[in-house]
Amino acid sequence: MTGTVANTSASGFHFGARTHGQFTRRRFLAAASAAAVSLPTSVRAAASYTGMRRAMLADIAGLTARTAASTGVTEIDPKVMDAIGRVLRHEFVPPELAGSAYENRPLRIGYGQTISQPYIVALMTHLIAPETHHRVLEVGTGSGYQAAILAELVDRVHTIEIVPGLALEATERLSRLGYENVEVRLGDGYFGWPAAEPFNAIVVTAAASHIPPPLVTQLAPEGALVIPVGQPFSVQMLVLVRKHADGQVSVHQILPVRFVPLTGGH
Repeated sequence: MTGTVANTSASGFHFGARTHGQFTRRRFLAAASAAAVSLPTSVRAAASYTGMRRAMLADIAGLTARTAASTGVTEIDPKVMDAIGRVLRHEFVPPELAGSAYENRPLRIGYGQTISQPYIVALMTHLIAPETHHRVLEVGTGSGYQAAILAELVDRVHTIEIVPGLALEATERLSRLGYENVEVRLGDGYFGWPAAEPFNAIVVTAAASHIPPPLVTQLAPEGALVIPVGQPFSVQMLVLVRKHADGQVSVHQILPVRFVPLTGGH
């Protein structure tokens, strides 16, 4: 739901959502360039954010370099950066914050939640090493921004949100933007999504006091889970969990972060 770099010097009903693939988007953009005079108002408005998106990508690259000693990541995977550059972040924040959508910081989205800092979205997405054939679970849909990024990169995204209003809004937003490979579910993400397992990767966008065992169980062999672990409303540690081919699990600490707490019956 929210995430930023820390400054330290299960059951539920489903919402159908649609997600466009990256190839459909590329064909659309190519056609739009060839016939700019006929672009609809919404596309022309999106184009006005192009410079802001480029600046955001530059900020992500700069912060990645500055945190490399801690994360071990010197460069975000180019395909992840391309996906972030394609997704219209201003569509995932309240209209009054659209002008700030591409700043490298979290923004409020209502219901006491925020959209994560772009750098954190980039880092978490990079860490799971997404591939086009992957099935990914996201815990904490929020406004749908992380789900949209993932949808640009993988075959299928299952995302769970515990706040009814956010789940409904994210479903409507993803559908309106044409995302066809995302399914949104209202429920407690601690318990994952057993009916859709196994997942090649899992992204948790809220802080838990521990790594939820159901999520580890639902992770496929050679899969990756990224999650902030720690006390609520404090500095947490972004953790990368890898399940090896033999089923053994390894845990790696990545970076101090701040996320809202994971909530639910657990």
